[in-house]
Amino acid sequence: MPYLYRAPGPQKHPVPKDARATHSSGQSFEQLRQECVQKGILFEDADFPADSSSLFYSERPQIPFVWKRPGFWQHSEWLDVVIDDRLPTFRDRLIFLHSADHREFWSALLEKAYAKLSGSYEALKGGSAIEAMEDFTGGVAETFATKEAPENFYEILEKALKRGSLVGCSIDIRNATESEARTPFGLIKGHAYSVTGIDQVNFQGRNVELIRVRNPWGQVEWNGSWSDSSSEWLSVGAAEQKRLCHTSLDDGEFWMAFRDFKTHFDKVEICNLTPDALEEDAVHKWEVTVHQGSWVRGSTAGGCRNFLDTFWTNPQIKLSLIEKDEGQEDCTFLVALMQKDRRKLKRFGADMLTIGYAIYQSPRKDEHLNKDFFRYHASQARSKTFINLREVSDRFQLPPGEYILIPSTFEPHQEADFCLRIFTEKKIITQDMDGDVNIDLPEPPKPTPAGQETEEQLQFRALFEQVAGEDMEVTAEKLEYVLNAVLRKKKDVKFKKLSLISCKNIISLMDTSGNGKLEFAEFKVFWDKLQKWTNLFLQFDADKSGTMSSYELRTALKATGFQLSGRLLQLIVLRYTDKNLQLGFDDFLNCLVRLENASRVFQALSTKNKEFIHLNINEFIKLTMNI
Repeated sequence: MPYLYRAPGPQKHPVPKDARATHSSGQSFEQLRQECVQKGILFEDADFPADSSSLFYSERPQIPFVWKRPGFWQHSEWLDVVIDDRLPTFRDRLIFLHSADHREFWSALLEKAYAKLSGSYEALKGGSAIEAMEDFTGGVAETFATKEAPENFYEILEKALKRGSLVGCSIDIRNATESEARTPFGLIKGHAYSVTGIDQVNFQGRNVELIRVRNPWGQVEWNGSWSDSSSEWLSVGAAEQKRLCHTSLDDGEFWMAFRDFKTHFDKVEICNLTPDALEEDAVHKWEVTVHQGSWVRGSTAGGCRNFLDTFWTNPQIKLSLIEKDEGQEDCTFLVALMQKDRRKLKRFGADMLTIGYAIYQSPRKDEHLNKDFFRYHASQARSKTFINLREVSDRFQLPPGEYILIPSTFEPHQEADFCLRIFTEKKIITQDMDGDVNIDLPEPPKPTPAGQETEEQLQFRALFEQVAGEDMEVTAEKLEYVLNAVLRKKKDVKFKKLSLISCKNIISLMDTSGNGKLEFAEFKVFWDKLQKWTNLFLQFDADKSGTMSSYELRTALKATGFQLSGRLLQLIVLRYTDKNLQLGFDDFLNCLVRLENASRVFQALSTKNKEFIHLNINEFIKLTMNI
């Protein structure tokens, strides 16, 4: 599954003028429009053609669709989505979203752009109202279960609506047969309603809290207390009814008592155009930080804390909360974790993953935290639940300090791209703990002068003379023979065979004279390395299977002097592990040799040419290792 690579670290919060073009031509809307004007033609979108492939991905149309012409923010970036104006119809009527006025097409065109962004109209089936609200506004969502809502829930909704937040509500379904089922009170289960107003009315000498709800069908309404034709309205004066815009039309919009609303509806979703929408009356300026990342099987898809052996391999982001809120002892921030493109990938069998996150106190180390840290430390905060929604968001208050935020899927080995947004009242510093490459290789030991060698060293020299022959140099072919003979005898490591190319890489790494062969001192240094690497491999072979898990590779590489970025690690895992995410010793040895070769070349070039140091070491290692 392909993933869009982005530079690590926090990114500037985007605005609509920065919208990224999504058309395959690379042209923006204005450029495409200008091209059509110059050619005198109507635009036809090749990326989202007017045929069945844009309607469904899993079935054939049941009726003959005719496409006729009438006469966005996503994943924390604004997208310029270009469509033509051909719309699917049947018997001269729009099939999907349409306005009451059949000569009005803006909603259908908007839906087509959204369907294109998601891959097809079918991908919008069973859509979440909160997803659409976020996609069309760039806002951030918060969800409330009405049965567990706070005591000031009425005031929360009142404030949200006053500040222009979008509010939706729905009734849960227990199984597929309940979808779109009508209750005795005229409400539709599993249906996305919108909340359009909240107010109070004087009824028989007491104030009654009311809420106004709209069915997007434009019909089928609540028939209980305070419904359009209920007797309660007879006690309300004409002026008050006018103020509340009360009508008896079957237009899908209706009032109901707030207590009935909490009884009959299960979930309320609020999309705040700014995260301060539900806060106290003072308007805050929020800081927004965005991190883009991926969960990749074998390297960064570690699952939740239940899976300790792999949890620590998830992406880690450090938060430095510096300033307290005004008049408070803590720092307020909101974390929104979104999994990307799951609707678009539906046609390939992808479903929404169960996602969430945990926040830990940082031990003040600028490095990826290891397994032992999470074995002995509990989280300071976490998402309310792991759930299979596109986005999970929660609001937190923590004392100033440094914290590590870990986004994850619930189960390990599940792959997806994600977008992590952090909203704070005060400016914070964030750092991607997987973005840097740090290489700290020990200097090779100096050869022991002749006459000062120990008995063991003399025995090793005799072995070398036996292998090297009269010229006292080991070629790649001789090295291939010796290493394969020695390593095949090791019963505690899984070993296939070192190729001649691998041995040439070893000579390239160790050859200081440049003659393409190994002299005694060079061979001795490599042999010491080989012993060290073998011991490390055995140390990280946790189950004594003779192989190493890809999830242990990060720690093993760090022990040899390589702290790699998450992106490099992902590529190495893809290149060197088998289908079970395991490495044999030959793969491990090849990886280390090529890594050390690449780092030494980079160091040599950057020392000779100061301008070379500006080359990204991530990209250099990728090129030289061919990954």
